[in-house]
Amino acid sequence: MVDTMALLHAFIRRARMACTSPRLADGLPADDEVLLDAPDGRLAPALVAAGLGDHGPAAELLAATREAGEWEDRDRYVSLLATFARSRGEWFAHWCATAPDDPDALLVKAELAVARGWQSPARVELLRGVGPLIRAAAEGDPRDPVPWRVALDHARGVDPDHTEFERLWGEAVRRSPHHYGCHVGALAYLSAVWHGSHAECFDFAETAAQDAPPGSLVQTLPLRAAYAYLTDHGGTVVSRDRLDAAADRAIALSSRYAPANPRPAEVRNLLTYVLVALERRKDAWTQLRLIGPYATSFPWDRASGDPLGRFLELRNDIGRQMEAARAVPSARAFLPRSELAGRVPAHDH
Repeated sequence: MVDTMALLHAFIRRARMACTSPRLADGLPADDEVLLDAPDGRLAPALVAAGLGDHGPAAELLAATREAGEWEDRDRYVSLLATFARSRGEWFAHWCATAPDDPDALLVKAELAVARGWQSPARVELLRGVGPLIRAAAEGDPRDPVPWRVALDHARGVDPDHTEFERLWGEAVRRSPHHYGCHVGALAYLSAVWHGSHAECFDFAETAAQDAPPGSLVQTLPLRAAYAYLTDHGGTVVSRDRLDAAADRAIALSSRYAPANPRPAEVRNLLTYVLVALERRKDAWTQLRLIGPYATSFPWDRASGDPLGRFLELRNDIGRQMEAARAVPSARAFLPRSELAGRVPAHDH
């Protein structure tokens, strides 16, 4: 779970880093300059205002993404605003009270309800009561695919039959054929942990990636399938070639973005995790340099209660290994096997 106060702290630190951080070409940012789940320049002011009780900037931001059809940004902002509202909800309660039919407020409300349902021991019961909120959000703007991503996450928790899930999936892709969040939701449903298998997961992910435009985040969907496989116990064996191909496709997507760009930060963090699990430490080191100061909770929170600490520990460990390899050409022979290599328990919501 994202630390909501960290979102505010990250905004303050971003401005400070602009003046104090070394350039990535000169080395990695120092540990105390690395941010966890840092908001981008558009979201950060909205979070600061929300922290002061003003929902206006958040409402304006989501309205702008809806009007411009910026569905990927909209999805990310909705998730982070809902996370913030979980612990500091006064601003959001005021928004809902003053604009109960606002499609953006309705969407955050549905996302918040689904997130609370997933975190509750009474998950199924709570999620079953969320359906009307999701329908209201979907009716707010018929063009918007994000309510259908919320619907896919919701449906997975109430155990729908395949026909109903396919209906929701059809509604999502009709609005945005290559929406990343909707594809991640469908992939989760098809995973071995839920209602499918590793083979189904990879088949879906690879087909979606092949059909997606070159710069689409859907290109990294096989990476998600690889992560699900590497963090599962048992099940169908997936070939090493297939795992490497998933990582290589994600590397190609990552290379399209500038270093220290927050937009692909989660993909780069997940890619680093998978590359370490595959013992491709040199490639992982490249991604760590591209990540710069933008660590993300996922996937590190699946392996540790301190995701930032785990990220920094891994980064520093690989850095030492790379220095040793440069100092002693044969050092590759004694690089230790990462604790992330192989399979570890999966914890999906």
